[in-house]
Amino acid sequence: MIEIRNRSAYHEYFIDTKYVAGIVLLGTEVKSLREGKASFNDSFCFIHQGEIWIRSLNIAQYSHGTMNNHDPLRERKLLLQKREIKKIESKLKEKGYTVVPLRIFLNEKNLVKVEFGLAKGKKLHDKRESIRQKDVEREMKRHLK
Repeated sequence: MIEIRNRSAYHEYFIDTKYVAGIVLLGTEVKSLREGKASFNDSFCFIHQGEIWIRSLNIAQYSHGTMNNHDPLRERKLLLQKREIKKIESKLKEKGYTVVPLRIFLNEKNLVKVEFGLAKGKKLHDKRESIRQKDVEREMKRHLK
């Protein structure tokens, strides 16, 4: 089971709601994802003409691909229903919200899915507080063992 996570998203943002969507991919992109070669560095989602797209998601070129290999940084369309896109679009109009991809995974039917969330950016003191909470939880687990 392939699952690639965006670890920095939880550090940089408060995640309000999560959505799961299909993604339009080429054959070599799927093969590269099965090898686990994707990076979320600076990737984000945006809405353009009633469709939701993901930008800066780096899916490495397939190692056994030919000259028909894909562009690693191309924009990819996410597959959602219109009412979900409208709901997301109304939230994006509020101040401070953005759409951040959280993980890519294969579902039980071996289809590639993207989980993304509506997020609000954290301030520096919020990041410090979340690090402090993680340290406290780690110490508690260590003492309970």
